[in-house]
Amino acid sequence: MGRVMEKLKIFVVQEPVVAASCVIAGVGLFLPAVVRPILDSFETAKQVPQPALSDVVAGVTGKRRD
Repeated sequence: MGRVMEKLKIFVVQEPVVAASCVIAGVGLFLPAVVRPILDSFETAKQVPQPALSDVVAGVTGKRRD
């Protein structure tokens, strides 16, 4: 393991731009896998009940339901 870390440090020193772009790509792959389920859970928690179709039609046409 120490040998791999040593080679990784050398790579980062020799190619900082490539190493940084690899880190950015890793974050780009990791974030959607974590953030998307969290956002989905928020959306299902605050779902609004769907209005009745007759209410929607009355609102669009301007006719009041009695």
